[in-house]
Amino acid sequence: MSTTAHHPLYTPEQKRKRDASVWTLVQGLLAPLQFLVFLVSLTLVLRCLATGAGESAALTSVVVKTLVLYTIMVTGCIWEKVVFGQYLFAPAFFWEDVFSMLVLALHTAYLYAWWTGALSPVQQLWLAVAAYASYCINATQFILKLRAARLQAAASSGQASGPAVALQ
Repeated sequence: MSTTAHHPLYTPEQKRKRDASVWTLVQGLLAPLQFLVFLVSLTLVLRCLATGAGESAALTSVVVKTLVLYTIMVTGCIWEKVVFGQYLFAPAFFWEDVFSMLVLALHTAYLYAWWTGALSPVQQLWLAVAAYASYCINATQFILKLRAARLQAAASSGQASGPAVALQ
């Protein structure tokens, strides 16, 4: 669903709830933390795939990234409930939430493979690369949606955008 002049991302009441919610701050803090954990893990994963070095650190880093992902997804669901009245698939973030399910599925498949040894370490790392690619697409979806909302808010008020909005 695109954000147009006729269909703003937030109603005035939803914007008030978003701005008043502690979960907006939580999301605003977790999103860059998750991105930092992602960058460190991606570096370790790619280094291991390229050189074979640091396998344990690379495999463990994906577990840490997945736990941070679960945290931001749970708190994001709470944020969505506070702002939109439902935990997932609110019309404003429907497609982002749909793609988030793929991101979660791939990360969860990684955890299963890591825990059970169902895949070799190299296969686990390639699964992590797929999970990370889906995470990058999903993060881009949210960034573009929130940028459009800020531009729309600025255009409608004639001012610069207000507080940052949460990323799931």
